[in-house]
Amino acid sequence: MLGRARFKVDSKEDGRVVRRIKPYLNSLRFKFIATVLVIFVPLVSMLVINNFYSVEVVRNQVAQSNKNMLSLYLDQIDRNLEEVDKYLFNTLEGDLNVLDLEFAKSRDEDRYQIAKIGMFNTLKDDMVYYPILESFFVFSALNNELIVTRNNQSSFEEREASRQEMMKMLEQGMEGNDYSNWQVWQGEQDNYLFHLLKSGNVYMGAWINSNQLMVPLNLIDLGESGAALITTDKSEPISHEDLINDKELDLNFPSESYAMTGQGKDTYLVMGEHSTQGNFNLVALVPENTILQKLPYLQRISSIITLAAVLFLLIFFFMMRTVFLKPVKRIVMAMRKLRDGNWESRIEQKPTSTEFEIVNETFNRMIEEIHDLKINVYEEKLNHQRAELKHLQLQINPHFFLNSLNIIYNLATVKDFALIQEMSKCLVSYFRFMFRSNSYFIPLRDELIHTANYLRIQQLRFPDIFQYQIDQPEPFMDQEVPPLIVQTMVENTIKYAVNMDNPIHISVEIDKVEEIGGDSRLLIHIKDTGPGFSDEVLQWLALDTEDMASENGEQIGIWNARRRLRLLYQDRASIDFYNEPDHGAVVRIGIPIDEEVR
Repeated sequence: MLGRARFKVDSKEDGRVVRRIKPYLNSLRFKFIATVLVIFVPLVSMLVINNFYSVEVVRNQVAQSNKNMLSLYLDQIDRNLEEVDKYLFNTLEGDLNVLDLEFAKSRDEDRYQIAKIGMFNTLKDDMVYYPILESFFVFSALNNELIVTRNNQSSFEEREASRQEMMKMLEQGMEGNDYSNWQVWQGEQDNYLFHLLKSGNVYMGAWINSNQLMVPLNLIDLGESGAALITTDKSEPISHEDLINDKELDLNFPSESYAMTGQGKDTYLVMGEHSTQGNFNLVALVPENTILQKLPYLQRISSIITLAAVLFLLIFFFMMRTVFLKPVKRIVMAMRKLRDGNWESRIEQKPTSTEFEIVNETFNRMIEEIHDLKINVYEEKLNHQRAELKHLQLQINPHFFLNSLNIIYNLATVKDFALIQEMSKCLVSYFRFMFRSNSYFIPLRDELIHTANYLRIQQLRFPDIFQYQIDQPEPFMDQEVPPLIVQTMVENTIKYAVNMDNPIHISVEIDKVEEIGGDSRLLIHIKDTGPGFSDEVLQWLALDTEDMASENGEQIGIWNARRRLRLLYQDRASIDFYNEPDHGAVVRIGIPIDEEVR
């Protein structure tokens, strides 16, 4: 059952959503925008896709070209390094001078010096066959002596700095014992590649300055801020640290393609190759803006057309909104206000097209004429309602007259002059109120005083038969209510609930309740301790038609009260009849609070 109820609620909500969406989908604005978008969106999308595709093609071409170049150059380097490795291995294993360098110099100093000179000359003579190298070196660990040959001319300071870097490298190399392949050495001033082989107490190696190795790549145009560099096997750069740190570049690259790194305008293509002979990589960084500058002239035209199409679309929407949509919106808003009952709504005259000026002027003139006609009809209706309300109130006045005379007659018969005086005083107050009650609203305080006066008259009429109590909460005493609305219900209660057999108690209770939506209502309960309404009477009272008063005229007071509430409050006021268990009949009157109806 709960699931079914939830389904019904969801269905209602879906229905409301559909009802809100359908008028918008059928609106002129939606159709106009949809038509423009159907035309422009595919065109702009094709241009954008073509632009992105062209950029991607150029990226791939540039990346592949640079990657092929790196692969060729690194293959050449690896081949040279492999030849150097073969030479180092053969020399270390086959040259007899190496054996003499393994022993302490003090054992046979002349033989040691001859071996040292022989090794130096051999390396110096063979150095010319390996132009990629900067130096060959041999280190006798037992004698702590380094033999270095160089392949280029350099100053004494440069040779001494290189020698110091070799000694640091040898100290770490001898501790690490990693002789498998070429390694990267980051010096204080320059960076190097080296390979170290060991035979007993003798170390032999080759030494390459990375700057000399990168000379051919530096001649390639990689853009103003592009660069080619060597990195370690952990993608740590040994040069261009300032560029990489400033641009926050990541030097990791895929083996088969390229990677994008950097942010915003500082975006780079990263491509590289791994060396097969050493723990280093050869990497190229190409700025993307350099790549885009190489786009074909037609591609630039395509980009310009795309931007122009988007700009034209924005300008078109702006113009149509100003020239067409805004005037239509003003007319629609004015019509919606009229639909909601705001007859003061007018279309503001603003500079617009001639056609809309004519429509606006005609619309405003028609609304003024309809407004004047509606005012006349409304005033006529108000006059009719005033006459009907006055007639309804006058219908109530004679209802009590005969009973009042009968009470005075009975009191005069028993010669109870004190009660006659009190009764006369009460009747004077009662009829004074009835005769002056020609307005549509009175304060609740006056209505309750009049009701109390009426109940006192009835109490004098039926002594010891019933008691009454009327609540008068001060916060509600100034609330305005229709005159005789409470007294009529009390009178009906006395007429049908009071009898001479059983005592009865009548109470009038006032309360305030907050309705859903924030509207407040004043609730007036008239309760008695009588037998209550029968089922037949409750069904009859629920009819709320003029027929309930036409049968014998006995229920005309209830019908009049309902009719007056409907005229004054439409459907915002109510009169309900029901029974309370073990108590009796209850009449509940609900009146909106702070209604400005006059």
